Amino acid sequence: MPTFYEFFAGGGMARAGLGPAWSCLFANDFDEKKAASYRANWGGDHLWVGDVAEVQLNQLPGKADLAWASFPCQDLSLAGSGAGLTGARSGTFWPFWMHITGLRDEGRAPATIVLENVYGTITSHGGRDFSAIMSALTEGGYRCGAVVVNAAHFLPQSRPRLFVIAVREDLDISDEHHSEGPSDAWHPPALRKAQEQLPDSAKARWVWWNLPEPALRNCGLADVIEEKPKGVKWHTAAETQRLLGMMSDTNIAKVNDAKRSGRRMVGTIYKRTRADGPNGAKVQRAEVRFDDLAGCLRTPAGGSSRQTIIIVDGNKVRSRLLSPREAARLMGLPDNYALPEKYNDAYHLAGDGVAVPVVRFIAECILEPIIALGDKNTKKAA
Repeated sequence: MPTFYEFFAGGGMARAGLGPAWSCLFANDFDEKKAASYRANWGGDHLWVGDVAEVQLNQLPGKADLAWASFPCQDLSLAGSGAGLTGARSGTFWPFWMHITGLRDEGRAPATIVLENVYGTITSHGGRDFSAIMSALTEGGYRCGAVVVNAAHFLPQSRPRLFVIAVREDLDISDEHHSEGPSDAWHPPALRKAQEQLPDSAKARWVWWNLPEPALRNCGLADVIEEKPKGVKWHTAAETQRLLGMMSDTNIAKVNDAKRSGRRMVGTIYKRTRADGPNGAKVQRAEVRFDDLAGCLRTPAGGSSRQTIIIVDGNKVRSRLLSPREAARLMGLPDNYALPEKYNDAYHLAGDGVAVPVVRFIAECILEPIIALGDKNTKKAA
C-alpha cells in the first residue's frame, strides 16, 4: 500500500482523491476549522495542527511514497497581493521544502512530490517564482515537470490548476508516462514559456508528463443542484429582480435566450466590479453563465466571492446562493462527507481545496505506476 504525507491538508481532499488504497502517515494544516473537518471525516490519528514551519522531522514517520502539498495560493493568485513566494502565505512553500530536504539528508526523501496551486503560479513575478520552485526541486534530487488540469474534465466547475509533479531521480519513469515535448491538452502556452525560462540545470531534469485524454464528463451543473438546499434560502422575487437589474445588456440577453430555450436552464452568477457605468464609473455587475459549468469556487472573503445559482424555466426565474453541499459536490466530495455547520466555513473549505477526481486522475496515471515500478525494481535488486 503506497504511503503519503498531506501538507496543507485542509479537509483532506487530496486524501479523498488518493483513495483507500493509500495510507496516510502524516497530515498538517494551520487552520483549526479545517482541521475539525479533517478529523470529522478521516480521524485525527495522523493530523498535526499548526504552522508548517514548526513541523519536526521526527513527526514524519517512515519513508513516504508521496508528499502532497497544496500550499496557499493567495500571494500567487492573479487576484491576490502579488507578493509571490515572498508572501506570508504562499511563502510557506519554503518551510515545506525545508522538511523535504531534511528527509533527504536522513535518506528518507519521498519517492514523489505533487505541488498544487493556482494558474497564476506560472506567471507570478514574470515566471521567477515558478523557476524558483522548479530549481529547488531539481537541486534537491528530483526530476519534475508540470501540467495544468481543469476540473471541468471531471466536474461541472471551471477550475484550472497547476500541478507540479516531481519524481526522485533514482526512480524510473516509463516511456508511456512522458513525451518528448509539450501537449496542447496539458501544457498551455504560459507553461511552455515558463519552462523555456528555467535555468539550464532545471531544464535538464524537466519532464513533459504524458497524461491520457480523460473520459467525457458524465455529470452536469443541474446534477449537483438541490431543490431543497440546507444552509441557504431561495431569493424572493424582488431579490431575484434586483440581481437581474445588476446585469449588463449582454448578460440579460443570456437570460432571455435561456427563457426561449424551451427547457430548464441552470446557470451561475458572480458579482464583479466593472468600469462600465456612466463616464466609466465602477459599478457592481452580475455576470451569468449557462455553459453547464459553475465558475471557479473561491473562498468567501466577501459577498462577491460567493457564487449564485440561477434557474430559468420558461419565464420563471429563481436565484439563491450556492449551497454548501453543492459547493462540496463541485469539488467531487461525496454526499457523506461531513461539512462544517456554518455556511462560510463550509464554503471556505470547498473553495480552498483541490478537486478530488483530479487527484485521482494524477495518482492513477502517473504516481501509482511510477511507485509500483520502483517497488518492483527494489524487489528485483534485493
